[in-house]
Amino acid sequence: MDTESKTYQFLKDVVSTLIIVAVVVGGGIAITGTWPFMVAVESGSMEPNMYPGDVVFLLSPSRTGGVVTWEEGVESGYMSFGNYGDVIVYKPNGYGKPIIHRAIAYVHKGDYIPAIVNGKLVLTNQIAESDGYITQGDNVRTNQLPDQAVPAAFSPIGEKIQPVKEEWIIGVAKFRIPYIGYVRLLIPI
Repeated sequence: MDTESKTYQFLKDVVSTLIIVAVVVGGGIAITGTWPFMVAVESGSMEPNMYPGDVVFLLSPSRTGGVVTWEEGVESGYMSFGNYGDVIVYKPNGYGKPIIHRAIAYVHKGDYIPAIVNGKLVLTNQIAESDGYITQGDNVRTNQLPDQAVPAAFSPIGEKIQPVKEEWIIGVAKFRIPYIGYVRLLIPI
């Protein structure tokens, strides 16, 4: 094969690969209504229902009929990933690295922020500064408080996380595949 033929074959392979990637990504977005439509769990905050290295597939809340909170799930019997309510992926305060935690309640500005303690919803002494979802990891050892009641000094974004607004939600977790996310976790981004 001469150099011109090798170059042509290489370009053909690159274009074919790009088309396949575009079809997969475009199809994923069309089906799920969100981007990214899958995430790798990075920490143990959702154990025992999700583990580091799990890949979780998401749907836009508009495709699921909206977010079901833990509080609503208890009333209706709706469960996902081993507990009541939906697990959501959101950008804290609208920016930064996404967090995957359970939506436990919806609050309005001035309401006390609730927490799940021993399988019951109890009120903390923290006041919501805005309307939105209160989120908490399922791991009772590492997530004794909801994200919105954690002091700014311990927050992953260096400031107090506000109740989650609809537009900060990337997606609702729908199913997971264990372990394959470790490949993603090995690549520092």
